[in-house]
Amino acid sequence: MALGKLLRRLNVELDRFNVLFGDAHGLHHTDLNALVAILDAANRREPMTPSRLAAELDLSLSATTALLERLESLGHITRERSSTDRRRTELDIHDSARRVGGDFYRPLMRELGEAWHEFSDEQRETIRRFLLATIDATGRARETIARR
Repeated sequence: MALGKLLRRLNVELDRFNVLFGDAHGLHHTDLNALVAILDAANRREPMTPSRLAAELDLSLSATTALLERLESLGHITRERSSTDRRRTELDIHDSARRVGGDFYRPLMRELGEAWHEFSDEQRETIRRFLLATIDATGRARETIARR
């Protein structure tokens, strides 16, 4: 239970930090989740499509369209036809949004890096495995509840 309570506290602190970014840039929680999903896909060199984003965020296609229109109007994303399948639209983060996000989150990354510096490589690997297992377990629990 102690680990669960600490994860809950971490989640609250990260949410509070993300609210600061959202408030500064007129973004809602779902907007931030969408930007992260699009950015993560781009970093993995995997195309993100509107339908894939809808599935990842558990949104209807119409809600996803409204979300994408809002993010595009704010200049945060681009929507372009796929170079391999012209019927498909692919999403990407605009370079200016990457810079704004990087500038805002850099202090957090610096603080986290300093906090983690005291751990050995072996300890950080254990923490990495713990976090991956926790993310997977949370996803499974969410899916179980969603099926009810």
